[in-house]
Amino acid sequence: MKPLSPALIRILTRGLPTLIALSAWAAPALSDTVRLSTSLGDIVLDLDRDKAPKTVENFIGYVKAKHYDGLIFHRVIDGFMVQGGGMKPDMSEKPTRAPIPLESRNGLSNVRGSIAMARTAVPNSATSQFFINIADNVRLDQPNARDGEGYAVFGRVVEGMDVVDKIRALPTEARGMHQNVPVTPVLILKATLEK
Repeated sequence: MKPLSPALIRILTRGLPTLIALSAWAAPALSDTVRLSTSLGDIVLDLDRDKAPKTVENFIGYVKAKHYDGLIFHRVIDGFMVQGGGMKPDMSEKPTRAPIPLESRNGLSNVRGSIAMARTAVPNSATSQFFINIADNVRLDQPNARDGEGYAVFGRVVEGMDVVDKIRALPTEARGMHQNVPVTPVLILKATLEK
C-alpha cells in the first residue's frame, strides 16, 4: 500500500480538530458515584456533574478529605427528608470550607431519592451538609420555592433507599437547640468515591 502524500494528509486532517471537539462535546459526561457506608447499611449516590458541576465538585472534595467519616444524620423528618454531613455524634459542628454558589436552576427536582444541598436562609450558603428527599418535595425546587431560590439537587440514590427509609423511621428528639435528632445515632462510617 502506498503512503499518503503530505498534501492529501493535510486535506484529510483539516477538519480533525473540529471533529474531535464535536465528539467530545456530544459525549455524555461521566457520572460520579459515592458510597455512604452507614451504621444501618450502604447508600450509593449517582452525582450529576453535568447539571451541578460546582456542587458535585464540592461534595466530592469533602468525600476525598474524609470529612463525612464519623458524622451522623442529625435531622430526620419522616415524610420529608434525612439530613447529614455536618454534625458529630455529640452534635458539635465540624468545620467546613467556604460556601458554594447555589445551583438550583439546573432542572433537577427534589423528588424522592434525590440528594440536595442544605443551606441557611442565605442562598449561597451551602457547605458540607446535604439531605436526601424521602418524598417528592417539589416545593423546594427553584421555580416553586417561596424564596425564589430553592435547594440544589445534585444527584440521586441508586442503591440503599431501604437504608434511607430505615433512617427516616427512627424515633427523634430535641437535643439542645436541635430538633428532629434521631435518638439512636446513625453514623456515616465512611464516604468513598467509587468512580
